[in-house]
Amino acid sequence: MKIGAPNEVFPGEDRVAMTPASAKDLQKLGYECLIESGAGQSAGFSDATYTEAGVAVVKSAKDLWAAADIVAKVRPPSTDETKLMRADQTLISFFYPAQNKELMDAANAQGSTVIAMDMVPRISRAQKMDALSSMANIAGYRAVIEAGNNFGRFFTGQVTAAGKVPPAKVLVVGAGVAGLAAIGTATSLGAITYAFDVRPEVAEQVESMGAEFVFLDFEEEQTDGAATGGYAAVSSPEFAAAQLAKFREIAPDIDIVITTALIPGRDAPELWTKDMVDSMKPGSVIVDLAAERGGNCKLTVMDEKVVTDNGVTIIGYTDFPSRMAAQSSTLYATNIRHMMTDLTPEKDGVPNHNMEDDVIRGATATHKGEITFPPPPPKVAAIAAQPKKPAPKELTPEEKRAAETAAFKAQTKSQVTLIAVGAAVLLAIGLVAPASFMQHFIVFVLSVFIGFQVIWGVAHSLHTPLMAVTNAISSIIILGALTQIGSGSALVVILASLAVFMTGINIFGGFLVTRRMLAMFQKS
Repeated sequence: MKIGAPNEVFPGEDRVAMTPASAKDLQKLGYECLIESGAGQSAGFSDATYTEAGVAVVKSAKDLWAAADIVAKVRPPSTDETKLMRADQTLISFFYPAQNKELMDAANAQGSTVIAMDMVPRISRAQKMDALSSMANIAGYRAVIEAGNNFGRFFTGQVTAAGKVPPAKVLVVGAGVAGLAAIGTATSLGAITYAFDVRPEVAEQVESMGAEFVFLDFEEEQTDGAATGGYAAVSSPEFAAAQLAKFREIAPDIDIVITTALIPGRDAPELWTKDMVDSMKPGSVIVDLAAERGGNCKLTVMDEKVVTDNGVTIIGYTDFPSRMAAQSSTLYATNIRHMMTDLTPEKDGVPNHNMEDDVIRGATATHKGEITFPPPPPKVAAIAAQPKKPAPKELTPEEKRAAETAAFKAQTKSQVTLIAVGAAVLLAIGLVAPASFMQHFIVFVLSVFIGFQVIWGVAHSLHTPLMAVTNAISSIIILGALTQIGSGSALVVILASLAVFMTGINIFGGFLVTRRMLAMFQKS
């Protein structure tokens, strides 16, 4: 069967759904690959490069749609492209069926199968096909670059002969894939980075990247991430009010704001109001990654850059991934290739549309003349961060002293008990054993006690050098035991023999382990 990628007709879209590298992998699955002439030009892939990869270059979109059994696109099909679809054809693209019901009905009327890459369920097995995350990662990175281009100052602090330059303060709202990418980029550029998310369990991820998590003094029952597909859920009005109050508090001190908050199937929540914008310093920048769904900022204008009266720049571009077309195309084409791998388990060039498969079923919007959206919940739980365990309660000084006293008393009681038992055992042995034996036995018991206390307190990192010392001590012990084997007392002979046996194991085992340790550092 043939799989093809047409030129994207959406204005300003420079990505392509098939790259020469992904085409080679698709051919290994048994497919013939087609590309419309010029489809990869804006992403840096010439027709000649595709030809070298074994891809047939088709002159027009009409010819490609007519020849291909599977069509791979980036953007949802236009009205004209929908008319080119046919009953035995499969379309793989971003589709957004929740927002494009008319488009879904049109595709279903043609009898086509539609696989929406934006509907891939967020389960572990599907991460390799998660095109939304791939594009969000690029958007988060590019948002910081666009912010820096419009900020006009250093991100990192500078100390120069001309004076000090303070570091920029960046706030990232939403710690999803795009948010984490923005956090990583901002911190790597040297900015003081803050992040907020309605899911407090992501605080650990944020802090591990060098940013500071903005906590709210507000308790709200958290929705299980598995129930929302790994996304944030809608917050209560009380939580939203507390959130806005916190943003108003910190807005005057922030230089760059990057908003990424989106809830699937809903308009973007308004998180940065006009009064917050008015309170920001002149020269500050807001990058709204939710502009396509209405924007998180009240003053965002989709696909435009706005400068407010107080000098704040608000960027509402929706084509951040397309501004890095080569990288975006490579990642997206890889996502599609992984989808085709799941669709072609036999690698025979014939897709097997298994509706029992969680990933394939979850991404399918129409199939065999039926609308299959919305899909049922996946049989395995969605990826979600585990709630962070609450921090242990801080003890008061009085509670600490009480705890230490109780621990001391318990330890003292245990030691007294052991000493009493040991004394009783020694007394019992002393009543039946000769005086000469008792002298040796007391030395033995004290040696065991002292040796245990010394060895037990040694750090794990010192166990290897300690082995050489224990070998030397073992050598002394084995010599002493050998001198006692000739004693007339049967009990002494037995104990000396046991000492020779156990010490011999310790010596030979120590040398063996030391030799293996040294071999790890020898060059081959």
